[in-house]
Amino acid sequence: MQRRSFMQALSAASAVGLGTSMGAWPLISRADSRVVRFGQSASLTGGQSAYGQDMRSGIAAAFMAANAQNTGVRFELNCLDDGGLRANCMKNVLNLTESDAIGLIGFTSGVGAEASLPVFEDSRISLMGTASGNLGLRAQGVKNVFNVRVGHDAEYRRMVGYAKDFGLQRVGIVYMGDAAVSNLNALKQTLADANITPKVSVAIDRNATNFDAAARDLLANRPDCVMFTTNAEPICKIIEQMSAAKYPGLYYASSYSGQTLIDKLVARQQGCVMSLVVPRPSSMGTPVVNQCQRDLALLNNGSRLGVTTLEGYIVGRIAVEATHQAINSGRLSRARFGEVLAGLRTDLGGFRVDFGGTSQGSKFVDLMAVDRYGRLVG
Repeated sequence: MQRRSFMQALSAASAVGLGTSMGAWPLISRADSRVVRFGQSASLTGGQSAYGQDMRSGIAAAFMAANAQNTGVRFELNCLDDGGLRANCMKNVLNLTESDAIGLIGFTSGVGAEASLPVFEDSRISLMGTASGNLGLRAQGVKNVFNVRVGHDAEYRRMVGYAKDFGLQRVGIVYMGDAAVSNLNALKQTLADANITPKVSVAIDRNATNFDAAARDLLANRPDCVMFTTNAEPICKIIEQMSAAKYPGLYYASSYSGQTLIDKLVARQQGCVMSLVVPRPSSMGTPVVNQCQRDLALLNNGSRLGVTTLEGYIVGRIAVEATHQAINSGRLSRARFGEVLAGLRTDLGGFRVDFGGTSQGSKFVDLMAVDRYGRLVG
């Protein structure tokens, strides 16, 4: 898709209603510092608001800590609200690329980021650290996109391997209908490699409010387990309905469900097996986790440590590191920032990032169980 196709798609989306609101984020300022601005499109409102706000808070904590170092560089974040909607994200991309942002970071809409690929290429601005495993962002030939977290395919291998170890053959799949078809194909292929054929596949609207039909469809097919690749709200509502119907099986969720899923299930004393793409927030012996908790406290805005704020913090730390490397090389521009990212190798303290000439920075993936008491086990 070229930029012209992008504009046509955006125009079509606008015809059905498009509104983007600003999400300003004030950080410490010093008049004698060089200002480096980054842009973010995140779901600050709507059904995925907690996810977007957590990503923003994590990045802001990393930036505030960097600003306190008095290096002569002040980092600022221009975060625009997309409400979790693809069209809004596309519009935000145009606004941000036309601003003075040196790079784009921490997007929360994988489908919106994927739809904007022509803009990243044409404007030569880098998108780094999208909080999505969307495989469309990892396809061959994609330019100026740097993924920190692993893709859905890596998560699926862990989830399916876990299910196979427990002898679970009757598998149900719940996925977002607007996501890249490559995501669903990757899950089905991973299941096929384990000699498992899904008994039921259910597509849902991530912004819907009622999931009764999905729950009924799953219950009617009596799966041993249900694998979700959706945001938190649909998972919570489907689990609530299936639990009320005394469903005896297991639930698996991809990391895209974020801290919101953990919090809501714990509040209802329900459990789930969940994929993680960052260290566990409970592992305070891991330096990056410990530092994130301290830096979040300095924001003094009520943000707390969780898997999503930690992911945002890691993205912010990488942006800071790449910026300083670019400045130390003698120049900072959009192109130079991307060049530095392409060769970036760093250890943030228990979380290694190595792009090494590729678009994938981390290989970290873990699987944990959240029990009904809120403990992270397994």
